[in-house]
Amino acid sequence: MDVIMPQLGETVAEGIVTRWYKKVGDSVKADETLFDVETDKVSTEIPAPVGGVVAEILIGEGVTAKVGARLAVIREAGVAATSPAAEAALHDAAAESGHSAPAAPAASAPRRPVEAVRGRSQDRLSPVVRRLCAEHRLDYRDIPGTGRDGRITREDMMNHIAQRGTARAAVPVARAPAPVAVPAPQGAQPLTSLRKRVAENMQKSWTTAPHVLQVVEADFSRIDQARRDVGAAWKAREGFSLTYLPFIARAVSIALGKYPRLNSSFHGDSMTVHPRINLGIAVDLDFEGLMVPVVKDVPNKSLPQIAREIQDLATRARAGKLRPDELSEGTYTITNNGAFGTVITAPIINQPQVAILSTDAVRKKPVVVETPEGDTIAIRPIGVLAQTFDHRAVDGAYAAAFLREVKAVIETRQWSQDLQS
Repeated sequence: MDVIMPQLGETVAEGIVTRWYKKVGDSVKADETLFDVETDKVSTEIPAPVGGVVAEILIGEGVTAKVGARLAVIREAGVAATSPAAEAALHDAAAESGHSAPAAPAASAPRRPVEAVRGRSQDRLSPVVRRLCAEHRLDYRDIPGTGRDGRITREDMMNHIAQRGTARAAVPVARAPAPVAVPAPQGAQPLTSLRKRVAENMQKSWTTAPHVLQVVEADFSRIDQARRDVGAAWKAREGFSLTYLPFIARAVSIALGKYPRLNSSFHGDSMTVHPRINLGIAVDLDFEGLMVPVVKDVPNKSLPQIAREIQDLATRARAGKLRPDELSEGTYTITNNGAFGTVITAPIINQPQVAILSTDAVRKKPVVVETPEGDTIAIRPIGVLAQTFDHRAVDGAYAAAFLREVKAVIETRQWSQDLQS
């Protein structure tokens, strides 16, 4: 069975295979982790679609592949071994990935001299090698290759770049007659691959969409009461605390039903209003990046179901155990910074969506309460809801009306009844 590059997001067209957990000839079970893939949105483990033996690895580590591309072949039990042509492809792929492959059949053609292959090796450079050559302005002919037939691997490139940097640092630099000492930056660190892709995605979003921020305050008294009523029993039964987030997700889904143009996405010059309300929940990965798993069809789920699904997705996101389909089809995103005590956060839109809501800390504040007997001062739990929207999709009045609706649902809904459903 072919193993293909999965779709890890609506706008994701390609991914980088960063690690193979199996090599050619290894046995693998269905749903056992087979490889890691990284895109501009996520880095995640991909399970084997079936059980069997890894017969071919067609895309090596560090190589970019299009969605739908064949990455490997798993020979299921009872299926005949691969053909000689497939075996040849197996050897090429294994050499590129750095994994060992079975010995070639005795009848195969003798290998060509290394120099003959290297003379034409530009046609056989992997995408990652070409990219590194371009980024560092390197001539591939200067780089010794350790792969099959002298092919240059990603590791060869990284070693050459490191040695080149060391050699440059050792070259004496001519000093000016009156030099001024400039200290080198302290603690400079290269971005991790995940951090770099998050940065690229955020920069792209910021330059693509005209961002507008609107903020409202909401009284969380009814939600607090519901949490007090069932909080202890909930934690004892479910194993985790009942936070504000599922209540906010329910309120957002109700408001999006009334203001559907914020449940949209841009594709070129057109905008699609989605019939389903699928909420992306931004999850922090121990300060190393973000992942946005998706709770799908939120209006069709009870409040306890929403709470359990958010907890489950967040836990598995941090463990790298999400399935590809759990990261796709989001229509609106919620990011929750309140646990860190933030006051107002201006979030960046998760492309190609048109809006994102930040939920900040809920604090007790003195507020004016209007009663039939007159105004009075009361202490209430007040939370800030900050929405960034794409001004191409809607105008300020529409977005403000949506926020007003979210606020109204939070403040007036009988939340204790929702928890009994």
